[in-house]
Amino acid sequence: MNTEEVQMAAFEIILNSGNARSTVHAAFADMREGNYEAAAEKLEAANDEILLAHQSQTKLLHEYANGVEIKIEIIMVHAQDHLMTSMTLREVALEMLELYKKVK
Repeated sequence: MNTEEVQMAAFEIILNSGNARSTVHAAFADMREGNYEAAAEKLEAANDEILLAHQSQTKLLHEYANGVEIKIEIIMVHAQDHLMTSMTLREVALEMLELYKKVK
């Protein structure tokens, strides 16, 4: 896999996980306002974005498992960090949504 293909995959991961992160923050705003259904919908939309990022990641893993040499650059490290942070933030948001529902 050439450098350009790896970079494109990294940018896809960054784009989709960034969209997910923004959507989770919008869900937090809904939670604060008591709009729990809207928050839940946004968290589901965030998951869809995470899945798109994960698909790009899985393609790389599949290539690697098939013996394709993949040179990892700093942009890929950043992309993976971005994805994991967005995934974790969404998981925390799901828990917070349940807590908000109990408190109000």
